Amino acid sequence: MILSLSANWLSQLPLPGVTTATPVSGGDINQAFRLTTAEGPAFLLVQPQTPASFYAHEVAGLQALSQAVNTPTVLGTGEIDGDAYLLLEFLETGRGSQYDLGQAVARVHRVTAPQFGFDQDNRVAKLPKNNQWQTDWTTFYLEQRLDPLVKRALAHHLWNSQREAAYQRVRQAIVAENRGRKIVPSLLHGDLWAGNYLFTTDGTPTLIDPDTLYGDREFDLAMTTIFGGFDGDFYKGYQAAYPLESGYADRLPHYQLYYLLAHLNLFGETYGPAVDATLERGLPHS
Repeated sequence: MILSLSANWLSQLPLPGVTTATPVSGGDINQAFRLTTAEGPAFLLVQPQTPASFYAHEVAGLQALSQAVNTPTVLGTGEIDGDAYLLLEFLETGRGSQYDLGQAVARVHRVTAPQFGFDQDNRVAKLPKNNQWQTDWTTFYLEQRLDPLVKRALAHHLWNSQREAAYQRVRQAIVAENRGRKIVPSLLHGDLWAGNYLFTTDGTPTLIDPDTLYGDREFDLAMTTIFGGFDGDFYKGYQAAYPLESGYADRLPHYQLYYLLAHLNLFGETYGPAVDATLERGLPHS
């Protein structure tokens, strides 16, 4: 059901002369609108009957990413009549180079922090994420990403003894493979699928809708391998700017697992076979 924004509601936005609010596609979490204003178009996200803090993580994520890559400028955020809103620059889209996109993502990953995590938890959607800072990536990834999804899947009857046995073995494999690695806390987009990048009219690679954290950069890249939208030129551009460590391909299933577990929790057993196959590929091989 699309929220109807009254003239009085729109008049409270920190923009002059808002004349129309046209619903547009904004994903399955937010209600999204293209605004016509006295200063040109703007993009509005609304979460009905939700406190303004709902968008704190996204705002912080966009600000962090903007250190290294183009992102939509945040024009304002707050709460009107009990509805949380986020007001963003409206970006006209064009075509661009996957190689340039790969280089842009590599620049993001070169931004680092002393620890793994982020200042804000992500409270958006059905899968809230605990971003408490950790000195150890393996602890963060297992205890603050994978384990909560397994626990939720079990509670919603999407888990079984075969999956649990395979998961425990994969969990041990993750601990073993990370033991000898020096993992840098890199700035990550956190949800890097094809719907979360665009090119502006001049071809500038732009990242939108982040789920930002500092973590292993391979975690970000794993998402690019699951649903398509990134071609060989993307990886060539990335590798040219920030070469990956040996063994990257072998570790991919352990990071793909997170995104597939998230989809299992959100959309049900449709993703069960993909989770099972990824668990199998992530098992240690003698």
